[in-house]
Amino acid sequence: MEQTERPRLLTKRQNEQKAILIVDDEPIVLEFVSAILSVEYTILSAVNGADAIRRSNEFPGKIDVLLSDFQMPEMTGIELATHICEVRPEVRILLMSGFTGGMLVLNEGWHFLPKPFIPSQLRAIVSNLLNGGKPFMPPR
Repeated sequence: MEQTERPRLLTKRQNEQKAILIVDDEPIVLEFVSAILSVEYTILSAVNGADAIRRSNEFPGKIDVLLSDFQMPEMTGIELATHICEVRPEVRILLMSGFTGGMLVLNEGWHFLPKPFIPSQLRAIVSNLLNGGKPFMPPR
């Protein structure tokens, strides 16, 4: 008797093939975001733009998402994202900030995550972004 093939479920191991470069100059935010996403993804973390560029250059695999703070000393999230995209044009960009004054202008295809957020919101936004959808902010 011939067995029919069952559909494959996405397992944690398959998600771990996805790499996210997280950049924030605030250690507590970097640790918080990394802890939330490390359950499902490979995490590279960096404390500033120069550190992120170094991590990106040293990482041999594909980086699927750059999740960076918008405002950092020495190099902004936009400057960092522009640099990373030159080297890794396939990377998806998600900038985050608690900054609410003024208007933020992002390149086409880049996305913004306002702080503060809760873990379920972050997980949903990153998952949707990785699956080709447009990120959205789920309710708290």
